Amino acid sequence: MQAVQITQHGGPEVLQLADVPRPEPGPGEVLVRVLAVSVNHLDLWVRRGMPGFPVEFPRIPGCDGTGEVAALGAGVNDFAVGQQVLLEPGFTKSLDSDFVRLGQDNLAPDYGIRGEHCDGFAAEYVTLLARYCLPLPAGLDPITTAATPLTFLTAWGMLMERAVVRKGETVMVLGAGSGVGCAAIQIARDEGCRVFTSASSPEGRALGLELGAEAAVDHTDPNWPKEIKALTGGKGADVVVEHVGPATWSGSMRVLARLGRLVTCGGTTGPEVQLQLPHLFIKQQTVLGSTMGPRSALPLILARLSAGVYRPVVDRILPLAEARQAHQLLEDRAVRGKIILVP
Repeated sequence: MQAVQITQHGGPEVLQLADVPRPEPGPGEVLVRVLAVSVNHLDLWVRRGMPGFPVEFPRIPGCDGTGEVAALGAGVNDFAVGQQVLLEPGFTKSLDSDFVRLGQDNLAPDYGIRGEHCDGFAAEYVTLLARYCLPLPAGLDPITTAATPLTFLTAWGMLMERAVVRKGETVMVLGAGSGVGCAAIQIARDEGCRVFTSASSPEGRALGLELGAEAAVDHTDPNWPKEIKALTGGKGADVVVEHVGPATWSGSMRVLARLGRLVTCGGTTGPEVQLQLPHLFIKQQTVLGSTMGPRSALPLILARLSAGVYRPVVDRILPLAEARQAHQLLEDRAVRGKIILVP
């Protein structure tokens, strides 16, 4: 079978399409024929290399996707060959820890993400424990649904678990054109919040409005916090969803209201930001870190997708063989929503 492999750290050119043996399912596992796999910023970070995080090569990227059950390992009785499934991005080595039993697996110390801590889904076939496959509701398109697991779970963790957003609050979502931004706008809107967003391009701002934001600003304009302050009667945002990093951090903190919560899941423009402590403690603000979200939220996310409450945003669908192009497009910020690779 064919699989995308990262053979060394570097640019998109280090991605190789390789012929590798088709895996066989072990006890408790399923063999899945991959129907679609999404491309995430995490794939770029793993490919480039992250300080202090060693990667074993070759590494198959791909954090999330969808597939069709091709074979069952011993002891698997909950699935049928031919059944369409969602491939979950997260996993734990321990299957019976306190966090796992509570459905808060992303808080477990041995939590990992596909494509980062082990091989991912950018291949024709994959094997994984049956517990990490979720049946797709009837009527959901498996190709476009591949755009949802990692980004919606991340946005859910930020808004619902960490910021604990409440109906009637004002939420500012940075980066409307990103996968996490698209998801966060929809989640906050559905929770009854007043939603504002930003994007560096007119197309991204238009997408934010289309997804339910009340207004969209250009976060490359230094005056964007003043625009949001004016739109909120001078109050600012109760919650800021931040994942851009240094390029927007100062503005995000300026737009944060008294008792506001800024929640971040990463920084696509760099790892270091500045914090003005007097503003933080005088306004009694909170800065929260967030990684992924609990797998217990995935059935609800799928149900809302099926009901049309949430929708995946797909920029384009490419063959698996064009993984290099997909990485380059995402690196060039030429993507609205997600790119999907199809074996």
